[in-house]
Amino acid sequence: MKSIAKLFRIDAENHELMGAQLAAFSRQVPLLYFILSVNSIALAFTHLGIAPPSLTVAFPGFLVGASAIRCIIWLRRRDGVVEPKAAARTLRATVLLGGALGFAFLAWALSLFPYGDTSRHGHILFFVGITVVSCIFCLMHVRPAALVLTGTVIAPFVVFLLASGDVVHIAIGLNLFLVTVAMIYILIICSGQFAAMVNGQVETKRLSNENFRLANVDSLTELPNRRQFFHRLSDLAEQASTANHRFVVGVLDLDGFKAVNDLYGHGVGDRVLKETGQRLLELSDDTQFIARLGGDEFGIIVDADLEPEAVLAVGSKVCSVFDAPFSVAGIVAKIGGSVGFALAPDAGTTAELLYERADYALYHAKARYRGQPVIFSREHEVEIRKLSTIEHTLRRIDLEAELSLHYQPIVNVGTARLVGFEALARWHNPELGDVAPDVFISVAERTELIGTITQVLLRKALAAASSWPEDIFLSFNLSMRDLISPVTILQTVALIESSGVDPRRIIIEVTETALMQDYEQVQASLRILRSMGLKVALDDFGSGQSSLSYVHQLSLDKIKIDRGFIRNIATQENARNIVKTVIDLCRNLKFDCVVEGVETAEQVEIIDRLGCSTMQGYFFAKPMPQSEVETFIANYRVSDHPRMAAAG
Repeated sequence: MKSIAKLFRIDAENHELMGAQLAAFSRQVPLLYFILSVNSIALAFTHLGIAPPSLTVAFPGFLVGASAIRCIIWLRRRDGVVEPKAAARTLRATVLLGGALGFAFLAWALSLFPYGDTSRHGHILFFVGITVVSCIFCLMHVRPAALVLTGTVIAPFVVFLLASGDVVHIAIGLNLFLVTVAMIYILIICSGQFAAMVNGQVETKRLSNENFRLANVDSLTELPNRRQFFHRLSDLAEQASTANHRFVVGVLDLDGFKAVNDLYGHGVGDRVLKETGQRLLELSDDTQFIARLGGDEFGIIVDADLEPEAVLAVGSKVCSVFDAPFSVAGIVAKIGGSVGFALAPDAGTTAELLYERADYALYHAKARYRGQPVIFSREHEVEIRKLSTIEHTLRRIDLEAELSLHYQPIVNVGTARLVGFEALARWHNPELGDVAPDVFISVAERTELIGTITQVLLRKALAAASSWPEDIFLSFNLSMRDLISPVTILQTVALIESSGVDPRRIIIEVTETALMQDYEQVQASLRILRSMGLKVALDDFGSGQSSLSYVHQLSLDKIKIDRGFIRNIATQENARNIVKTVIDLCRNLKFDCVVEGVETAEQVEIIDRLGCSTMQGYFFAKPMPQSEVETFIANYRVSDHPRMAAAG
């Protein structure tokens, strides 16, 4: 019984199916009422003058008029959007009204039966049969309506024929009954296939939408992803090139996120990224498009013609989302954000160029204006050309011939001993002249050249150290890219092993910035180096985002205090207090401590009094080529260095 009742029920839960049924029925309604009207008019015409006018004019006129009104209602409704509840009401009303109208037409047709002869009886039989068959086909997509119409018309009509006592009528009734059963079977199959087709289309659309979402939406933050960002950027860039359309491209990068991610785990990091996306959306307006490009990098497109001051205001607003710390799983994390902007079409008219220049402005912001917005400018253009020239030159020169090292002494003022040298990279090119180390190393780090440069310089440093006394160590810097490259680390191990220099005489210097790039890989690299006997020093401590958690977790041997704290140590109490704190920290953690940037005897005396005796700086000696190192060592060992004596 439940399965039979289901055949007569409108599936109000399946909104898509109801919508498809309404759409299909609205297209077939004109045909349905056209068939009813034409058949009714024809039947009424054949009975004019034979049956009463009420049956040949009034009643059929009423039925045809009602059909015309219903047809007009459906035609007006055809293009409208119907809510699910309204659709269910409309379909249910169609079922009931269809049955009522069908029964009314049947009653009218049978009321004409007593007035006609055999031929007119045949017309009535034809009218009922062909009308019902036609209506069933028109209502095929709305199964309950077709079944109700069949039940209210065919069943009474078959009973009428069987009860007539006429053999021909009985045969027609049985024939009509069997044909109707077959048609109901076909109706059920077709309506089921229609529902399956609609449900399949719905599922296909759902999968298509899901695929589109996966392809264009970042699953973590629910923001548009890199693909959608560049699609939008490409469209706007095309407008910029053809119609001088003005808009702004921004690239945001989180400051200090790597530390949070490494120290507290990816779960905390993911929640910080998710909240960052929410904060950005809350501050944005209709002109701004926010996307997550990957990692802790976000993209911003402002589709508006803004002056530079307004762009910087947008950037300040973006950076302000990091003013409040992130509270995640009981952990309070404080991070920042830097953002670079490029203005189209001034900065470029292609998506790639605009992104690159916004990214360069971001790089400039992180290097010099961390936590602030920077707009790509003509000065940046000049700098890019300069760096591009440096990169091109680095790729074509003989690195062995042009790269060299200078060595700066590291001394212990307590014992008046020379304890080591730090190897410092130098590059002189016939065309470019002397190129600053921070410039060409930075360029090399942004390319694949840094690994090769490191190996060339390390080979030279090891060769120099092999000629020094055994009690003088070599301090050598590894870049961020070196530390996260397993290939470079293995090459470094091979060079040290083949050099003949005792690994215990080698100190590898790393910066806080390098540690933040890929903490786990850096840890693995340092473990490999320390397993050989090398020592590890944290360079420029305090110049970046110093984290005691890093100091605690890393296997360090030494901390080098940044020269920035030493510059004012003689005049500022805060500077002395900071240096004293770091020296005490080293003592408590059993780390060696080295102070960089010492330039005066007064600074030497203050630092020594604060508890650190190992120092490095111009006061003792400027970096020197290897040709001068042996003489410096010999003179230093003959007697106390005169400047050391002055310090004492």
